[in-house]
Amino acid sequence: MTILANLLRKIGFRKQGDALSRGSAEELRAAFKARYHNFTLLLSANNKALEIMSEMEEALKGNRTFGMSFIRAQCTGVTVNVFRIIQNLDRIAPGKYKELFDRFHDIQNSINELLASKKLPRGDRFVIPFSEIDRDVADQVGSKMSNLGDIRKNLGLRVPDGFVISAAAYERFFEYNDLQSEIDRLLQASSVDELDQLFSLSAEIQQLIIRAAVPEDLADAIREAYRELTIQAGAGVKVSMRSSALGEDSAGTSFAGQYRSELNVSPENLIQAYKEIVASKYSLQAIAYRANRGIRDEDIAMCVGCMAMINGTAGGVTYSRNPLNIRDDSILVHSVWGLPKSVVDGSAPSDLFVLSRMHPLQVVEKKIRDKEFKFVCYPDEGVCRLDLTGQQGALPSIEDSQATELAEIALKLEEYYGSPQDIEWAIGQDGAVYVLQCRPLKQSESAPGQYVQAPGAAEGEVLYAGGVTAGPGVAWGPVFVIRKDSDALLFPKDAVLVASQALPRWAALLNRAAAVVTEQGSAAGHLANVAREFGVPALFGVAGATELFETGEEVTVDALGQRIYRGRIESLLTRSDAVRNLMAGSPVYEVLEEAVEHVVPLHLLDPDSSEFRPKNCRTLHDITRFCHEKAVKEMFSFGSDHRFSERAAKQLVCDVPMQWWIINLDDGFKEDIEGKFVHLDNIVSIPMLALWEGIIAVPWEGPPPVDSKGFMSILLEATANPALDPSMPSPYANRNYFMLSRNFCSLSSRFGFHFSTIEALVGERPGENYISFRFKGGAADSQRRIRRAHFIAGILEEFSFRAEVRDDSVSARIEGYDQAVMKEKLKVLGYLIIHTRQLDMVMFNDASYNHHRDKLLQDIHSIITPLVARNAVPGRDMENSPS
Repeated sequence: MTILANLLRKIGFRKQGDALSRGSAEELRAAFKARYHNFTLLLSANNKALEIMSEMEEALKGNRTFGMSFIRAQCTGVTVNVFRIIQNLDRIAPGKYKELFDRFHDIQNSINELLASKKLPRGDRFVIPFSEIDRDVADQVGSKMSNLGDIRKNLGLRVPDGFVISAAAYERFFEYNDLQSEIDRLLQASSVDELDQLFSLSAEIQQLIIRAAVPEDLADAIREAYRELTIQAGAGVKVSMRSSALGEDSAGTSFAGQYRSELNVSPENLIQAYKEIVASKYSLQAIAYRANRGIRDEDIAMCVGCMAMINGTAGGVTYSRNPLNIRDDSILVHSVWGLPKSVVDGSAPSDLFVLSRMHPLQVVEKKIRDKEFKFVCYPDEGVCRLDLTGQQGALPSIEDSQATELAEIALKLEEYYGSPQDIEWAIGQDGAVYVLQCRPLKQSESAPGQYVQAPGAAEGEVLYAGGVTAGPGVAWGPVFVIRKDSDALLFPKDAVLVASQALPRWAALLNRAAAVVTEQGSAAGHLANVAREFGVPALFGVAGATELFETGEEVTVDALGQRIYRGRIESLLTRSDAVRNLMAGSPVYEVLEEAVEHVVPLHLLDPDSSEFRPKNCRTLHDITRFCHEKAVKEMFSFGSDHRFSERAAKQLVCDVPMQWWIINLDDGFKEDIEGKFVHLDNIVSIPMLALWEGIIAVPWEGPPPVDSKGFMSILLEATANPALDPSMPSPYANRNYFMLSRNFCSLSSRFGFHFSTIEALVGERPGENYISFRFKGGAADSQRRIRRAHFIAGILEEFSFRAEVRDDSVSARIEGYDQAVMKEKLKVLGYLIIHTRQLDMVMFNDASYNHHRDKLLQDIHSIITPLVARNAVPGRDMENSPS
């Protein structure tokens, strides 16, 4: 037999009188191979694009945190793959769908415009004095410093003299050293989900900023502003330098303790301290906080406030209402001797004064703690810790009259801003109260009760009772004791963080922690603020916690009840609130929502509609849908264009009473065959054979009985006939096509008035394996068709498919499993496409729905699964494998 004859049989020709030259036959075969190659590339890109779309939709559910780098990466990935889809379709059908390129570029431009950073004008002054600051310049000095300037200017409260190094200064510093482009590169290349990467990223960026030079014009402006301050506050005055990033201390995003502050700074170190505070924008906890709260890196310009240092005799924090109970309007004053540092960083216990709002204000409760040390200013620079001797540590750090004055200030600020406030303050050597910071207070929805009141204990072994509720709630998990910073690298997800101090840096772990337990700290500290914001139960003041609990020990933490139990206490956990989606409503979340609108919605649903055209592609998903449909059509039409379709498509010889046509794309047959029929034993396509096993596993008993009349009865009879006569023309008889190779299979089938498509790539590399399934249509009314769609999706989800229902259509995917598992999933699909035929007719109530669901699941579990159990990977639980 000649080579030419073999080649002609390969592509479906019989011997004819008009012989083709070897050259033209080779060209035809090469064209077919090229189409198949481009078709597989198109399917691969389509698979990747749909996977990215799914990830974007999943991110909107709030089950993970993400930043702008995630959005940019996803948008880049999906556009690259959609462009590859269009390119490969153009190679399959050159010039036929060139309008797709225009639609793609329009959508891509819309996405790029959305992702482009939109910087608001922030003025051009590098330094602004407090005397000129109020809430109207928040975009130039940050909300923290604008609040201080506002209350000083409009309320007449004492705020230390000072100035702010502005957002314009920050931008000048970054542009002078071209820092942003390098930082963007580092952020894009790192994952905020991996703690070791996060540590390394934070250190690298901070060092990059600290090593950078401050331009001379900016340095001169800072030095001149300090000189002006000495005129007001005295020669040689030291300053406290505090972060005031744009968006910091706004409602819902406190950034408490996430950035650096420098106390008692000398004029010689102003520039260095400025760089270190700017660098703290990329502290470990700040990067994690922004990621968890959905705040874009480019939206944060770091301003720095410089205020005359108050060497306080006492200091602390006032809450104008109870942060742990939204129904409690008590005023809470936390105080310590010396500077307020130990209150805000949670490093020591503080005195608590509870005041009633009723005038005249009075202290209704106070708890005086044993205070072992205080922070004071060094004469030259910096602060030091001094041990308290004698009786001072046991004495109240402030008088009741001072607590009352602080409560009056809190009420004034709450009335001015119209919401509860969190106020940091210090009492100077002159006895005057100075406001150092004021921000909105985050309150928790808790049951009515006293500030620290332990409700009745639940059943279970109590390991510890007592402590201070820093964040309400109940959580369960394994203990993880942190004794040194490097331990944080090993902190597992959903563990209970146990540490000696409630340090702000532990905030970087809150998105992974089930609860927080510390030996020291108060409800007024930074970590407590962030824990409440994240909805993480926090119990501080648990004496000996790092020795009492062992890593790996499972406990239930009832923070409001101030108890820690051994093991899991269901009675408490069932009453706990679900953790809310912190990303919702954030700038990053809103950007993703807008981006998704250009990517995910599918408008081109019906390929038979006159609207199914390139010009009507409004999203990238529309383009993928259009390209996939046309690619399949072009693969089928290739044969007819070259007058060999009748021979390229072989009819499958089988006992299933409907027509099945096979197109061998490459190596799907065991050997070349002549004629128009192919037997199953000559097919070697792995996914097709697995699908076929499911199709024939249980004979179809025909359509379920339906009481239908008139046209519906005729329609039912026409579509339910299982024995289609191949000699009779039918609009549906030619719709069941397999295109296959050894590892690939694409089935396009139409049974009556519903159609389905299955694509599968199954080989030796699990990472490349995937199955995609789509189902739509039916002859019943829309309500029953929709119910059937949910019916099918529910069954697929039982077998680890990711299924989505839109109206009466179902789409489902699964990927990444080894060959044995993928074959099992294909058998499930084969069974379903046969046995869900015309079930929409009987989807009229829950009883019918449940009856048929139980029947199908029983078949699958008792017949389909055992068929492949012997082919499964040894020791692998296929039923429960993750998808």
